Amino acid sequence: MNEELWNRVDEFLSNKLGTSDPVLEAALRASADAGLPAIQVSANQGRLLQLLAQTQGARRILEMGTLGGYSTIWLARALPPEGCLISLELEASYAEVARKNLARANLEKLVTIRVGPAADALAQLFSEKTAPFDFVFIDADKAGYPNYFAWAMKLSRPGTLIVADNVVRKGALLDSDSNDANVQGMRRMLDIIAADRRASATAIQTVGSKGYDGFVLARVMA
Repeated sequence: MNEELWNRVDEFLSNKLGTSDPVLEAALRASADAGLPAIQVSANQGRLLQLLAQTQGARRILEMGTLGGYSTIWLARALPPEGCLISLELEASYAEVARKNLARANLEKLVTIRVGPAADALAQLFSEKTAPFDFVFIDADKAGYPNYFAWAMKLSRPGTLIVADNVVRKGALLDSDSNDANVQGMRRMLDIIAADRRASATAIQTVGSKGYDGFVLARVMA
């Protein structure tokens, strides 16, 4: 078993199930042309996010980490016409690419991108007493995950689903002595989730075109 095989299987599944289209491919090309890092979710993962949000009946979605808007498109497609998605992005240049990709997808009316540190944007949302979100996707800087999850809980309601990506770190998650801030961020977030009786959670390992990683699913219970 190796990454070449994972890539081939991912491509086969994506082609067989139709988990991409010209709009999504154009978003990927525009992001690459703008020099954005190719760290967005895969097509199959994007469809999973869409299905989860649809199953959730999400009308309000919060995303942390816009990048070029690829996952944003998937999530926005799950919304009803009156829905709302707020996406947080640190880099203004990335946000500009994302806005163009969303406009090409005819989703710009559903999505608002807030530029700046996610922690500041989350605090601002809380101070604005924004309505709770039905679905939260965390895919920003990994060291910040403990703080982002804590804010996600504050901005949620009973029944909200929170998804955090890139948790397994190719297995480095197991190393309690790791000097990698990303690994320690994931471990601290898991400690927070495990201690919070308001959340029911699990973690799933994944392989595919994005390598070996995994994500956390947490449903807010109270």
